Amino acid sequence: MPPVIGIDLGTSNSLCAVFDGGRPRLITNAHGEVLTPSIVGVDDKGQILVGATAKELRVTRPASCVWAFKRWMGTERRVEIAGREFGPQELSAMVLTSLKHDAEAALGETVHHAVITVPAYFNDNQRNATKVAGELAGLRVLRLLNEPTAAALTYGFHDRDAERRLIVIDLGGGTFDVTVMDVFQGTLEIISTAGEGMLGGEDFTDRLVAWVLDGRGLNLETAEMRQPLLVARLRRECEVAKCRLSDHSEASIRIPDMSGRFSDDCPIVTLDRSEFQRIVDPIVERLARPIGKAIRDSRLRPEDLQEVILAGGATRMWPVREFVEKYFGRPPVCTHDPDEVVALGAAVQAALMSDDAAVSDMVMTDICPFTLGVEICKEFGQSYADGYFLPVIHRNTTIPVSREQIVQTIRPNQQEVTLSIYQGDARKVKDNVLLGRLTVSGIPPGPSGLVVHVRFTYDINGILEVEAFVGGTTKHFSTVLTHNAKNLSKREIAAAVRLMQSVKFFPRDDVRNQRLVLFAERVVGEVGTFGRSEVEMALDQFEQAMASGEREWFYAARRGLLETLAAVGFPYDAGDDEETSHGDDDS
Repeated sequence: MPPVIGIDLGTSNSLCAVFDGGRPRLITNAHGEVLTPSIVGVDDKGQILVGATAKELRVTRPASCVWAFKRWMGTERRVEIAGREFGPQELSAMVLTSLKHDAEAALGETVHHAVITVPAYFNDNQRNATKVAGELAGLRVLRLLNEPTAAALTYGFHDRDAERRLIVIDLGGGTFDVTVMDVFQGTLEIISTAGEGMLGGEDFTDRLVAWVLDGRGLNLETAEMRQPLLVARLRRECEVAKCRLSDHSEASIRIPDMSGRFSDDCPIVTLDRSEFQRIVDPIVERLARPIGKAIRDSRLRPEDLQEVILAGGATRMWPVREFVEKYFGRPPVCTHDPDEVVALGAAVQAALMSDDAAVSDMVMTDICPFTLGVEICKEFGQSYADGYFLPVIHRNTTIPVSREQIVQTIRPNQQEVTLSIYQGDARKVKDNVLLGRLTVSGIPPGPSGLVVHVRFTYDINGILEVEAFVGGTTKHFSTVLTHNAKNLSKREIAAAVRLMQSVKFFPRDDVRNQRLVLFAERVVGEVGTFGRSEVEMALDQFEQAMASGEREWFYAARRGLLETLAAVGFPYDAGDDEETSHGDDDS
């Protein structure tokens, strides 16, 4: 198979790696460095500059370059540089093109395929924008890999025999992710994830710049507009000081004059660790919420996690490490360079997709980072209000997965229902991301409250199949949403949808289970008072389990119903049902 490179497309820096000789290795750029600054500029001749050269331009001519555009992914924002307009996809594509050329120079052959990492909390629009950037760079993006997962893959590759439950704290230049996972026998199982898309090392630097300017009676936003060179050079000074404080007790910051020049007697601010801690404390405190959310979603406690792994260059900062150590009561693990661990993990994922023998004993599962659902109306008094979100697949559900919910018509003789499909976790759909729509028509006339079963099936490629079944009829409607699988061909998408059929488990559709329900309902009317409540409770559990699509719950609920029926003197004779309908029941 042609080489598949792994790319960490970062806010501050980007890297690429390849799996070669049985291990992942980083690829150096034209400057002999593994880090390529994610900065794009335009010189006096109109030539596009990317990386280290553009970073120098950021200091001398900040109006001629742009950075931190990863934060704009999935938006319509555009920026003008030297009279030319660019969007975040185009800017990211320039960085990816630079990395692609570096890889081709290092490998001596053309590179067409890549695994690109994204923040775990990137939504559908942001992930789709990243794929578009890959296409613009001439790459076929085989997989978008969550950054904390990539970091864990690096650790898992080098220590695959270990069995532990861990949490990855990934603080990059512009984004923050937290992922809880299990590692056992070469298997990496994602349990939960959370994050914030506008929190990273750049915010620490900006906070420090604002503090220095405030001491001079200046406002950061105003100064950026009126004295851009002053802010650009001060930002570099603050960035250097921030990094120095990771290893030293204090650092000095030179302050340029209003035109951005440094004189021999320019003012100097000395900053120690305690003052830096005070300045950035409001940002550090924002780390707690996503960490707590990921742990709560995993149904674990901080003390249940054996290892805390750090990824992302911003985790080098002393206040961040101190916060993590206090939160978990133990020092974090950082045996691999936090700047490099994500790119190396992307290369391991590329090897997994290429069926490389060196990773044949490794397995990885993934989850839905966001909830998927539909818009519904809610009844308040005598009226209905639309715009509410009904989850079908909840966030942090292991994929591939298939789940179902029931919606109902709200008007008599309503013949059509439009299912608006959203991604997000907000109560109202206006705060979530619209993915698509499915129209269900031909509903037979009748009173309000006619049932429509909505079924979502989601796979590891990012393909979402949405189906709707009209209750009491054979009508079936479906659509396939491929926002996250943009680079798959029609044939590949069709094959993926066929494979998804094996994920579906809806025993309510099985006539044998329907027969058991009818039998139990008859028993409800024949047993005494105490027996009736027991059977009803067991039957309710069984019907809920059938609709859930969860195998273990279904089998447990079926056993419970059968045992309850026997206990009240009405044993159910399943005949051949047990063997044919439940041959995969481990019990």
